Amino acid sequence: MSSSPVFDAKAFLASASSKPGVYRMFDADGELLYVGKAGNLKKRLSSYFRKTGLSPKTEALVARIQQIDTTITGNETEALLLEQSLIKANRPPYNILLRDDKSYPYVFLSSNDDFPRLGLHRGSKRAKGRYFGPYPSAGAIRESLNLLQKTFLVRQCEDSYYRNRTRPCLQYQIKRCKAPCVGLVDAAEYAEDVRHSVMFLEGRSNALNDELTAAMEKAATALDFERAAELRDQIALLRRVQDQQSIDTEQGSADIVAAAVAPGGACVHVIMVRNGRVLGSKNHFPRVPIEQQPGEVLAAFLPQYYLGSAEREVPAEIIVNAEHEDFAVITRALSEARGFNVSISPRVRGTRRRWQELASSNAEQSLASLLSNRQHVQQRFEALQQALQLDDMPTRLECYDISHSSGEATVASCVVFGPEGPIKSDYRRFNIEGVTAGDDYAAMHQALMRRFSRIKDGEGKMPDILLVDGGKGQMNMARDVLQELAIHDLTLVGVAKGVTRKAGMETLFLNTPDNELVLPGHSPALHLIQHIRDEAHRFAITGHRQRRGKARTSSSLEGIAGVGPKRRRELLKHFGGLQELKRASAAEIAKAPGISKKLAEQIYAVLHSD
Repeated sequence: MSSSPVFDAKAFLASASSKPGVYRMFDADGELLYVGKAGNLKKRLSSYFRKTGLSPKTEALVARIQQIDTTITGNETEALLLEQSLIKANRPPYNILLRDDKSYPYVFLSSNDDFPRLGLHRGSKRAKGRYFGPYPSAGAIRESLNLLQKTFLVRQCEDSYYRNRTRPCLQYQIKRCKAPCVGLVDAAEYAEDVRHSVMFLEGRSNALNDELTAAMEKAATALDFERAAELRDQIALLRRVQDQQSIDTEQGSADIVAAAVAPGGACVHVIMVRNGRVLGSKNHFPRVPIEQQPGEVLAAFLPQYYLGSAEREVPAEIIVNAEHEDFAVITRALSEARGFNVSISPRVRGTRRRWQELASSNAEQSLASLLSNRQHVQQRFEALQQALQLDDMPTRLECYDISHSSGEATVASCVVFGPEGPIKSDYRRFNIEGVTAGDDYAAMHQALMRRFSRIKDGEGKMPDILLVDGGKGQMNMARDVLQELAIHDLTLVGVAKGVTRKAGMETLFLNTPDNELVLPGHSPALHLIQHIRDEAHRFAITGHRQRRGKARTSSSLEGIAGVGPKRRRELLKHFGGLQELKRASAAEIAKAPGISKKLAEQIYAVLHSD
């Protein structure tokens, strides 16, 4: 790659069009790296080659560009549609990719039967009948069908099975069906059960409850207590669902799409609301090559999700948890594709705000679960073994970081990871003393010396890999400690953030400062290193803040012989605070209750010792 000619961006941009269109970027081997769209191709492409202000993702992409092809379109909306087609067909590594081509399932109610059936349907809508949904997953549909089967006893068996029955099946025996196959229910009663099922599927739960309640009271008045009990049980089942569905409003249809991003991955959580009723939700984990912001993930996700399949329903409103400049173009494209106005709303209030918060919370929780999942972490450990070319898979990683404020309250952290994830019981903090303020190298040396001296003495376990957050200087300190303690069978990795100090652009030093290792931004091994590095940073900052806060809240009067808690309170009360006490002379301090002249001179000396 180093022998490849440098891409002549200046010559290319001189002839670039200013019209809207799509651009494709290729590397030296002709592999497609990235597909993008622009309202002004020349302006957008010029932004990639400016000298300053590029994001880490852009820098990594531009370094590999050897060829750019453009396609002019009639407008930016057409460019967006073409961009999504090219992304789906080619799956470029620098685009955010959604790996979900399946259509969503629906509840299907047949219309060409004397006794209609309810069932799960996925695919083209060719059969005659009504389709309710879409639902985010087959599991969500089965929950609704199970409830309807218990409540209204509408059949759900296949037509081939239904037409060949000569006696009731097990569903009739357990009171999940009224056996229309053998004529045990008349058409009018069955039609009423179907109508109630439709009301539920349409989201008219309150109206359905009112109707069933009125029917129950009428049956009780007529002394038909058996029928009244059946209606009572139906109402109880429906109310139980409404209790579980705490944000059921019986108005409003929207998709709520929330993105969460962390080192190692991204999650997009989609909640489907139809007629105010949440039909269910689904998690998506798009491939994110280099860490993005939630708005960037959503801007890439929404077109692929809604335009990638002609069968996917687009609601009139899409509520999101972040903003992005491309939402205006995406809105126009979705509106044109579906034939009605579609809005993307990042700022909402009331019920929609609760939906938004619910989706955001689910996205964050799902991403955290994925990253901490034992199998997922195991795969990242295996990837790290391959990246570092180790004979055996590591089972224990330790990472160290230093935190301080201009040298004040320096704290070193040690965090430990295993194939099962963070081992928090083995985390350690070290209060650093006796080093020059701000000397991170000396602080790292002290922390490692204290930690590994104890391990050599049999306290604690020796890690397989030692990671230090920092560049060559911190790594050399770690090497000195290991040599001084005669520890030789330990893999040492230095994690340097690079000039941009952005996640995804780290440079690794393996065992020596001369042995650099650069992993691609989507590497699971790099994600594991980012995860443990960020955890070490968090743990160090927390310890530093606690130590700094304790130092700043402690009184300078503490530690003076003869000045206990009671005298400190009296002194501060007499002078109205510590600042006034510091301004007082020794003679003035001696006038305070219970303070002798000798003690006053001692207090004065301590307060002015600096």
